[in-house]
Amino acid sequence: MTTMPFPARDYLPVLRELTDAFAARLHTADAAAAVPDCAGWTLADLGTHLGNVHRWAATVVTTGEVQPQNFEAGPDADLASWYAESAQLLLAALEKAVPEDRCWHFGGTGKTKAFWFRRQVHETAVHLADSGSDHALDPPVAADGVDEVLTAWLPRVTRWHAAPSLTAPLALRATDTGDVWTLHPGEPPTLGSATEPAATAEAPARDLLLHLWKRTATPPSVSGDTTIADQLLKAPFTA
Repeated sequence: MTTMPFPARDYLPVLRELTDAFAARLHTADAAAAVPDCAGWTLADLGTHLGNVHRWAATVVTTGEVQPQNFEAGPDADLASWYAESAQLLLAALEKAVPEDRCWHFGGTGKTKAFWFRRQVHETAVHLADSGSDHALDPPVAADGVDEVLTAWLPRVTRWHAAPSLTAPLALRATDTGDVWTLHPGEPPTLGSATEPAATAEAPARDLLLHLWKRTATPPSVSGDTTIADQLLKAPFTA
């Protein structure tokens, strides 16, 4: 079973690996190529967005305060080089940060800088998949991404969407790590102790993560009441 979240600084080598892979994708792929899971975006749009997210997050981490967002400002230089610089700014800010220090963020977890170590790993992992990269995401990292969706995003779902309805317990299981999350009815649904679920949805951790983010992935295999699984799995609850 995966211990989640990871210690904050354990995310740094993962983030470096993922940002390097994204920069490499920008170097080699067609910037005008469509990004199927981000309707209307090209790879250049995706790279611009992620680079700006990194720069914004770096400023939030450095100041500890909420910052204005502009995720569409175009780079002044070659996109791949600009993105690599954006990633380095983020990594440098996180290297200097004290994870336990107070910091603004939008999630439903404790307001410390530790949030941003985890968030930027999964932001990058999902967008790296969007880019069409064949980079393999380690199953424990993917499982941690599932956990982040359920512990940081779902509690704040009403910031972005109506709370998904769940009328009976649903278990999500990562088949490659063995991690299980049991969701119980609530507004929004809440994680709780293991109980006999009305349905279980299972898939490799990466597929579960991408499915929760409404990306293209092999759908989970569902046992039990499929209508219960659909109540959660078909509902949007990430930004």
